[in-house]
Amino acid sequence: MTIGKNILISRTDSIGDVVLTLPMAGLLKRNYPDSRVFFLGAEYTHAVVDCCKDVDEFVSWTDLKTKSLQEQIAFVKDLNIDTVLHVFPNREVAALAKKAGIANRVGTSHRIFHWTTCNRLVNFSRKKSPLHESQLNCMLLQHFVENMPPALGDMADYLHFQASELSPEFAELIDTKRFNLILHPKSKGSAREWGVENFARLIELLPEERFQIFISGTQAEGDLVRDSLINPYANRITDLTGKMPLSQFIAFIARCDALIAASTGPLHIASASGVQAIGIYPPMRPIHPGRWMPIGKKVKVFVADKECSLCRNTPDRCQCMQSITPEEVKEFFEE
Repeated sequence: MTIGKNILISRTDSIGDVVLTLPMAGLLKRNYPDSRVFFLGAEYTHAVVDCCKDVDEFVSWTDLKTKSLQEQIAFVKDLNIDTVLHVFPNREVAALAKKAGIANRVGTSHRIFHWTTCNRLVNFSRKKSPLHESQLNCMLLQHFVENMPPALGDMADYLHFQASELSPEFAELIDTKRFNLILHPKSKGSAREWGVENFARLIELLPEERFQIFISGTQAEGDLVRDSLINPYANRITDLTGKMPLSQFIAFIARCDALIAASTGPLHIASASGVQAIGIYPPMRPIHPGRWMPIGKKVKVFVADKECSLCRNTPDRCQCMQSITPEEVKEFFEE
C-alpha cells in the first residue's frame, strides 16, 4: 500500500495526548523523508505542534469546523492529502475525510463510524491494551511502516521537539545559580491530583538556597490554589499562573531544570523538551503510568507499588496518590 506524499495526522484532543502523538511524525519522516506531514488539531494545541520539527503544517480543527461543509471539503481537497491517520476518533473529521476523497483513510476498527468512513481499518483496542499511549498511536502506521509499534524505550528517538525562544521578560525569572523547579498542582480535571497540601509541604522541605520554585497553571487554576499555595508561600515561589501564552510557557519549561505534576500536558512538554519530568500517578488502569507516563530520557514516575481500583469512584481523594509523600519526592533530588 502506498502512503502517498501528503499525510494528515488527526488528533483533536488535549495537549498531553498531542505530545504522545508527535513521534508518529518522526516515524513518517524517517521512513518517508520526502513526505509532507500535516497535523489536524484543536487550536489551543497549535503552539505544541509548532515545536515538532517533523510536522510541516498545522491545520486548526477549531477554525475548520466553523466553516460550512462545502468550505471544509474544498479546504481539505486543496491540501491534496493522500493518507489520513485518525489517531483520535472524531466522527466529523472521519466523515469529512471521506467526502473530501482522501485515498487512504486509516482508523481503528473499534469505532463503528469508521466502518463506513475509513477504508483501512486497524484492529486493536486501547482500553485493555498493555501498550503505552504513544505505542497505541503508532499502531495506525502498521500498513505503512514495518515493525510497529516501536519499543517504548525507543519512542523518544522519534520525538524531535524544540521550543521557541524565551522572551527576555520571562528569561530573567530563571535563576542560573539555583535549581529551577516548576510545580504544576492542578490538571483541569484530566488526571488524579496529588493535592495542594503535598505541594505546600514539598515547598517547605526544599531548601530555599538551592531551589527556585515556580507555580504554573491557567489563571483559573491559579485562583483555585491562591489562598492555599500561592499567597502563603509568596516569599518562596514565583507565581506563573495565567502569566504566559502557551508558546512562552513551553519555552520557559525548556529553560528550567524540572517539573512536577500529575498526568498533565505540561509534564509531557517537560519530558519532550529534555527537562526532568517528575510525574505522580495512580496505579489504576487505564490511567496508570504504563499507559500515560511521559516519553523521554529524563523521566521519573512516582506510583504506589500495587494495582488498585479502590478509588475509581472517588477521584477527588485517591489514597494511592496520597500515599506518595513529599519526603519521597525530596529524597529524589538528593540522590
